[in-house]
Amino acid sequence: MPSSDEYRPIADPEATVALPVVTDHPVDPDVDKETAEVEQTLLEQLGGISGLIYSTLPVLVFVPVNTFAGLTAAIWAALGVAAGVLIWRLVQRSPVQPAISGFLGVGLCAFIAHRVGEAKGFFLFGIYTSLVYAGVFALSILFRWPLVGVIWGALNGHGTAWRSDPRVRKLYDLATVVWVVVFGARYLVQSQLYDTDHTTWLAIARIAMGWPLTAVALVVTVWAVRRAGHLPADKSAVGRDSASA
Repeated sequence: MPSSDEYRPIADPEATVALPVVTDHPVDPDVDKETAEVEQTLLEQLGGISGLIYSTLPVLVFVPVNTFAGLTAAIWAALGVAAGVLIWRLVQRSPVQPAISGFLGVGLCAFIAHRVGEAKGFFLFGIYTSLVYAGVFALSILFRWPLVGVIWGALNGHGTAWRSDPRVRKLYDLATVVWVVVFGARYLVQSQLYDTDHTTWLAIARIAMGWPLTAVALVVTVWAVRRAGHLPADKSAVGRDSASA
């Protein structure tokens, strides 16, 4: 099994992702190709960069329309923008699943705002969703099934063989902790703004803590996946078996 020093990370000068270092030891081209596509795969699950940005548009419309035209108009405006994004993705033949999920999410938020009777109700679903996500990700670490590793293995067919390698499991633990911090911070900040009726600041926090923080968490996730991908647990086991034979 190669030593942990064999693959040393270096800092990207533009602070985007951690890049692998070329060493004297050859890297499996299949593994290298796979890890090189990690960023694209993860972004596709979120609808790409455009999908992350489009998710903020209903919020950008909802708050000012509520201020000048009232709650009912704001609800319909947000729904209209979400529907427009969905139609635009259909026309562009882009992946529509994130847009469909976004439209349904906006619809649920609009329904809650209508039932609460206040604009701040539009953000209630997102606040408690963040709390649930933070709890689930945290519990996955405690039960030694870090959710980043579980999700990545499910998306790419790697299964759970990585759990047999403590080094890889720690990498996924670290990435999962970052997501716990992101979701936990969203809940703490936005719930406080909700309780104090700062609807405008709540919208600002929703946007500022949305895709920008998601991007930060993705950087760490990509770094962890790339580090783990250069030393897969199943290939290490095969190497040890071959050496012992």
